[in-house]
Amino acid sequence: MSRPADGIAAFLTENPARGLFRMPGRRGLGILGLFLIAATALARPAAAAEDCLLVTELKTAQVVAKQGLCASRHSPASTFKIALALMGYDSLILKSATAPVFTTEPGLAEGEGAQKETWAGPQTPQSWMKNSVAWYSQVLTRTLGAEKFAGYVKAFVYGNENLSGDPGKDNGLIRAWLSSSLQISPREQVDFLRKMLKGELPVSADAVDKTVALLKLPEEPAGYMLYGKTGSGFLQLNDGSLDRTRPFGWFVGWAEKGGRTFVFVRFMSLDFAVDEPLGLRARRQALMALEPVLRAQDR
Repeated sequence: MSRPADGIAAFLTENPARGLFRMPGRRGLGILGLFLIAATALARPAAAAEDCLLVTELKTAQVVAKQGLCASRHSPASTFKIALALMGYDSLILKSATAPVFTTEPGLAEGEGAQKETWAGPQTPQSWMKNSVAWYSQVLTRTLGAEKFAGYVKAFVYGNENLSGDPGKDNGLIRAWLSSSLQISPREQVDFLRKMLKGELPVSADAVDKTVALLKLPEEPAGYMLYGKTGSGFLQLNDGSLDRTRPFGWFVGWAEKGGRTFVFVRFMSLDFAVDEPLGLRARRQALMALEPVLRAQDR
């Protein structure tokens, strides 16, 4: 019989001075020890940022681990690529892991720092997901068109379903999910992934299978096969600009072994600038947290 994990001590305590993480002491193994980060009222649309770890059993919807407050909505950032892949394969715009090959177009995302190199040149669905290439998503949504894009988002019941984009810019077709109008909570992320894995979304089984294949990761926490996607961004201010001292990050996905599947979401935010996409940090933290959670389910 499964039980809530008492080992969520793998949840890491942030040390801003070093950018490192440490394991809490053994006495804290029964306590979910994440320090929540406060946010100011400048952020749109929510005034307070929330950190969350949520792990749910696929079949029963039983919550086996919960840390923090998981109800507030945030921009999905690149985790929205999961939904986009489903749309692309279901509409037959995307064909396989290697087709179609897209090239960027004027006015689309260019990336920053190391992204400029990894995003350069033609990209396939596989490289799009692996390197989180934002402009590939934008070519895909342009190809879908506004009406079909909005139809999928509504059919998926994806967060607030708001595709208006940045204030006054009418750019929702290519920007809504990038620190903009489209918002989703950690709980809603879990619900969306559960519906996808249970075949309850209005897309073909082939679209689900091909999307799942893009999300396979090499790590195997507690011997479980891992699937997931990171997402990173910054809180948007009322004027539409981004506050780069207020980064946020996601790692969403699922782990499966022996016929059991656990869907997880990690969301985190900070009130100071960092030198890496925060989704990468969310992924590291989630992987360390998942080890004891999943081991507890095997007992």
